[in-house]
Amino acid sequence: MKARRVSILGSTGSVGVSTLALLEETQAAGASAIEVEALVGGRNVALLAEQALRWRPAITVIADPAGFQELSDRLHHAGLEAACGDSAVIDAASRPVDWVMAAIVGFAGLAPTLAAARTGAVIGLANKESIVCAGPALLALSKSCGGQVIPVDSEHSAIFQALNGGGVERVSRLILTASGGPFRSWSRAQMANVTLEQALAHPVWRMGPKISLDSATLANKGLELIEASFLFGTPQSQIDVLVHPQSIIHSLVEFQDGSTLAQLGQPDMRTPIACAYAWPDRLPWKAPRLDLAQIGQLTFEPPDTDRFPMLKHARESLNIGGFGPCAFNAANEIAVEAFVKGRIKFLAISSLVEATLEAVSGGSLLAKVTSGDVLDAAKQVDFETRRIAQAKLSLTDALI
Repeated sequence: MKARRVSILGSTGSVGVSTLALLEETQAAGASAIEVEALVGGRNVALLAEQALRWRPAITVIADPAGFQELSDRLHHAGLEAACGDSAVIDAASRPVDWVMAAIVGFAGLAPTLAAARTGAVIGLANKESIVCAGPALLALSKSCGGQVIPVDSEHSAIFQALNGGGVERVSRLILTASGGPFRSWSRAQMANVTLEQALAHPVWRMGPKISLDSATLANKGLELIEASFLFGTPQSQIDVLVHPQSIIHSLVEFQDGSTLAQLGQPDMRTPIACAYAWPDRLPWKAPRLDLAQIGQLTFEPPDTDRFPMLKHARESLNIGGFGPCAFNAANEIAVEAFVKGRIKFLAISSLVEATLEAVSGGSLLAKVTSGDVLDAAKQVDFETRRIAQAKLSLTDALI
């Protein structure tokens, strides 16, 4: 492969760490020469500094200004430049490179991902909220600037590969698989007193706390359903979710002639990252190999939306239209934060999201969006939805 200049947005998160590990192995094997232009982290100063000293980027940015002085002190002796804050994150994302890993978690990842799209770079998209909150605009912007968005979520990478990067004109159904999370076999009564530690203990994947919690409620699969609808131009009526505890089949594409293609692989995020990095080529690295004989069997079951209503709420947000999915994401982020802080119980996460979406769809919020700029409009919906969700938190007793 030819030499690549890359930026990693969210380098200290689980996907960012996996990306740098893959690039390390790739460079060591001589498969590709890699130059890192920018590293952007959140709050983990020690890890970000360690990454910067290894890769020597042109700029290292920490989003949280509270960590800037320590980061600057750690990098100063090496002659490396450090910066902090939202504007510095955007500046880093705007630097011209060949490939960008967009892995900043949550709504905070939207603005830098849009900035990266304006450069015409190929974007490995791990920040699903960018698509959920402004998918059509992001995809159109990337295309108009000569770039491409390649999904990194294992499910969407699977669909992308099954379609060979093409369109969905002959597709009858997309099927997203879900592990089912740590509470797949629990009753709602059992889930009533779930602890934070239990909710973070995903049985298959090793992820950051936000994504782990979203997987426990199946909100993550709801976000992925929305993402698939936008990424592949497919109405939600043609997208199904199938619980597959082994997480070996990452998604399936059913075609109009009855053929179904599935992408299989060990549950390791480096595999879809490698696909996004090398596309349309394939990256020769020491990937974990699949031994189906050893695995023995693969099982499947339909999702239970009574026990896990977040899937249903995600579909409802698509039915709202416009920035409805953006409101779903904002309400979920507030609900997850409230659970982490002990303000609500686990089952109240979905109750708070439901109550917030009802207020949004029944009111005039979405109709009041006045900005013609997609980022400003998304920020407006995000802000107002969060305000509504915070107000609903005063009804904690009813939500529990």
